Amino acid sequence: MSASPWKRLKQSEAFNGYVMVSPTLIYAILMLAAPLGMIVAYSFFKDGYLEVIHEFTFENYIQAWTDPIFQAILFRSVLVSMLVTLVTVVLAFPIAYFISFVVPAQKKSLWLFLITIPFWTSYLIRVFQWKVILNYNGVINSILTGLGIVDQPLQMLNSVGAITVTLAHAYAPFAILPIFVSLEKIDRSFLEAGRDLGESPFMTFWRVTLPLAMPGVVGAVMIVFIPTIGDYVTPELIGGGKLPMVANMIQQNMLKIDNKPLGSAIAVSSMLVVAVIALVFLFLNRRFLRGPK
Repeated sequence: MSASPWKRLKQSEAFNGYVMVSPTLIYAILMLAAPLGMIVAYSFFKDGYLEVIHEFTFENYIQAWTDPIFQAILFRSVLVSMLVTLVTVVLAFPIAYFISFVVPAQKKSLWLFLITIPFWTSYLIRVFQWKVILNYNGVINSILTGLGIVDQPLQMLNSVGAITVTLAHAYAPFAILPIFVSLEKIDRSFLEAGRDLGESPFMTFWRVTLPLAMPGVVGAVMIVFIPTIGDYVTPELIGGGKLPMVANMIQQNMLKIDNKPLGSAIAVSSMLVVAVIALVFLFLNRRFLRGPK
């Protein structure tokens, strides 16, 4: 007599796999999908006096995208995120390369451990530390004035440069680790073959190492770019609120102005912009993402 459908289903590998991942799936739906769905739903509602009117409308998106302030802040957010991503990845690649190719195998775990030390403190504390360093009477200005290099302290806070430096430091480990993993996967015989064929060390790096490491570079770019465009703390503390980014605008509408539908529309719009930029970047780098054949 054949087994019942329920018994065959319980014995299947697919069913057991779904059972194993179901707690994580349920958690993701409750903690991620549900809040995101609420934000999307709110973006199509109307804002009333001290209440949200549950009436479908596109007015919030029209108001957001026709607002020159939103356009300027969104452009600044994308520009700052691209700048932070560029600085972070350019600085992270040599560190990852050094750990992968120069550091002895038995000491690589120690170096990776040292890279994670910034995570021992809160992100907020690290931002405050940079505020102390870059302050008008901070560490850098004290050194510069003490050595007589400058007569007056430099104004470094409340600038795009200060925001970029702070965010680049905060997300550096996220860029180093994926690049390191890609470099570790490179077959060293490829590099030896390049040298045997008479290639210089630079050309071997350019033609062999860098293309093979591009999956890690692309991963680092995505890991850094996506969260930095929505960062709220650094523009508020390091920028002094004078250079707001899109997250600060969302906070203003959600809390101070109490216009949750418009704030939700701005949040959804920024997510769509990030998604489009990420997809374009991945499309342009698809030949590197495939990896070696």
